Amino acid sequence: MGQSTNPSRTKENEARAYGKYLRTSPQKLNLVAQTIRGKTASRALVDLQFSKRRIAQDVLKLLQSAVANAENNHGLDVDRLVVSEAYVGKTIMMKRFRARARGRGARIEKKVSNMTIIVKEAEEA
Repeated sequence: MGQSTNPSRTKENEARAYGKYLRTSPQKLNLVAQTIRGKTASRALVDLQFSKRRIAQDVLKLLQSAVANAENNHGLDVDRLVVSEAYVGKTIMMKRFRARARGRGARIEKKVSNMTIIVKEAEEA
């Protein structure tokens, strides 16, 4: 009589990790996502470790989570994983005000982002 289970959103040879409320703008986060799309997971991990961008450390944790999900939950081979998708979305925006001249105020919008990374096991070539 209960609710039926939802179908899986990932295929058998894929695993995903979803990061919520990353404290940077989607535009800046997308620049980091572009650097890892299509690369092997090991190469993407190295690129993120040596990236100069602050948000790269959060993306590194998210990619490590996706690799761990692939290994533990889906039984995929870690050495053959490829970052098939890495996409960014915007979420809440913190609104702050700053005092300006003549008794006025200016709005400051502090943006927050979400990110999804999907790793896929590459086929034998």
